[in-house]
Amino acid sequence: MSLKRNILDLRKRKQEVQLGGGEKAIEKQVAMGKKTARERIMSILDEDSFHEYDLFVEHTARDFDMDKKVLHGDGVIIGTGTIYNQPVCIYAQDFTVAGGSLGLMHARKITKIMDHALKMRVPLIGINDSGGARIQEGVNSLAGYGEIFYRNTKASGVIPQISVILGPCAGGAVYSPALTDFVFVVENISKMFITGPSVIKTVLGEEISMEELGGARVHSEITGNAHFFAESEDQCFDQIKSLISFIPWNNTQKARKFPPQEPTSSLNVEEIVPSDPRRPYDIRDIIRAVSDSSEFLEIMENFARNIVIGFGRIKGETVGFVANQPKYLAGVLDCDSSDKAARFIRYCDSFNIPIVTLEDMPGYLPGVDQEHAGVIRHGAKLLYAYSEATVPKITVILRKAYGGGYIAMNSRHLGADFVFAWPTAEIAVMGPEGAANIVFRKEIAEAENPDEVRKQKIEEYKEKFANPFVAAAKGYIDEVIEPAETRARLIHSLSLSDNKVDARPAKKHGIPPF
Repeated sequence: MSLKRNILDLRKRKQEVQLGGGEKAIEKQVAMGKKTARERIMSILDEDSFHEYDLFVEHTARDFDMDKKVLHGDGVIIGTGTIYNQPVCIYAQDFTVAGGSLGLMHARKITKIMDHALKMRVPLIGINDSGGARIQEGVNSLAGYGEIFYRNTKASGVIPQISVILGPCAGGAVYSPALTDFVFVVENISKMFITGPSVIKTVLGEEISMEELGGARVHSEITGNAHFFAESEDQCFDQIKSLISFIPWNNTQKARKFPPQEPTSSLNVEEIVPSDPRRPYDIRDIIRAVSDSSEFLEIMENFARNIVIGFGRIKGETVGFVANQPKYLAGVLDCDSSDKAARFIRYCDSFNIPIVTLEDMPGYLPGVDQEHAGVIRHGAKLLYAYSEATVPKITVILRKAYGGGYIAMNSRHLGADFVFAWPTAEIAVMGPEGAANIVFRKEIAEAENPDEVRKQKIEEYKEKFANPFVAAAKGYIDEVIEPAETRARLIHSLSLSDNKVDARPAKKHGIPPF
């Protein structure tokens, strides 16, 4: 056979395999409002940058007439490419081939590209669209999932791992995304659950739709399993590219530095926070007022909204923002917000991203529900994450900083490198009203006009404790600053701590309050 004929044969074989499950299966995929696996990869990567591996891999199953079936690529596409001209590894399950079900060779393709990503120290992007384990392959399918989970854990904190849920992701398959750093979901397309509606109906007699059980909104608003919510696949791909622009390629690097830009927000930082400490405001306005180009990529925007996390830049350098949100529940800490912030802090620390904390909160959320939900354990995660982090840590106290919340939000006592406070800061064991009722209980009870005395004592407590100068006098705050000075102080602090070294005791690892 001549070289020319060999080349033509190769092209023909490629063309056939690249059709996946065939034209009819592709038409069905498109009819569901979904792109094909190959289209998804091409939409994420730079144009003409994809290099595919293991195109001609086939399954090895022989039971249940599987020996008579041809599954092109065994239902998954793997390879490498670039985003913003930087290399990444990527895989996409192909629902047109046996519903994207995972068998032994399917799993081996995924683990191969995972190993490649870890070895080359580049980000890994996984696109999930699968009916689950291939039943015909039995324990081989389960083994495949275990191999994937093991590699997810091995790569954690070494390379960024991104999961994109663009179809069903059920049963054991859900644990791989849960082990990765960021999970993206799309409305009416993404479905994640351990047991599906039919099993729930059989076992519990409850009827629920797939969307209500594990749709995109459920995981972005209720469970907290998803970090980014999109209304279309294209919007999702734009979110991935935006995220990639903020993070480093591995844990030995820093994120790419951009040319410094002044904030473009028309909001004056001095006018955002109301003088009345009981009035809410949007903490994101403060973040945009101090960030380069006022750009802020919020993460988990719809979950535990009493705390805000995400990436921005200050003088061209990526920083992770952790900020109480007075607009929701007065910015209190609770189980979900503690989990949300702690996980983000650990990510930033793993990938050399400085952490800027903006504090305005009255403490932990009280109540039987929170106590019984384990707020002690969940709240301790935040303390642990801040204490463990060795990246530059900067805190700005804007308004309220009460009780355990003051300590938990990256206080000097947890190892903050720089702590600044606005003149409006109130730092105390608890709010003035509650404190006055306890400290001056006897005087109030014995007064002829208890309400008037209570008001006087509240003001007395405010004067004595609810201001930043008491903490500043003890060295717990480095500087009381004017709000307009905030960005300048952040720039100086980040510059000064660029080569920070924080030695810790030698150990295999700590034991977080999981």
